[in-house]
Amino acid sequence: MQLNTKILVMVVLTVILLSFSARSQDKTPVTFYPSHEVKKQNAPFSDVVQAGNLYFLAGQIGMDHTTRTLVKGGIVAETHQAIANITSVLKQHDMDLDNVVKCTVILSSMEDFATFNKVYSTYFTKKPARTTFAAAGLARNAAIEIDVIAVK
Repeated sequence: MQLNTKILVMVVLTVILLSFSARSQDKTPVTFYPSHEVKKQNAPFSDVVQAGNLYFLAGQIGMDHTTRTLVKGGIVAETHQAIANITSVLKQHDMDLDNVVKCTVILSSMEDFATFNKVYSTYFTKKPARTTFAAAGLARNAAIEIDVIAVK
């Protein structure tokens, strides 16, 4: 499937999920959480949005939040850091990687897929559902961005 088709499928699935969620809004409270990272608290998005027992995390790149810089070392180092960032956000909500049920992975190049997968598989041992694709122009010129959905 080409990238445009994959993006279209993701948009359609998101619209379906949102329409289902909108119908149940009166029964399911939605909470928009500010970032636990002080320097990200004024960002124009939430690190986590909770709907019932579902937690939708914003995408994480391989940024060291203490220095606000992308880690050096390419796809391996950035994957480790992105997952560490996800772990940190999950911890703020009393969860860990075992609570993750869905991952969306965006690589800057599919040439990094095998290397990324070796690192990824050491962390996500329960094998959550996953979508992986490549796109140019990730934030901060990152090699990878990962977002997850977790259930508590």
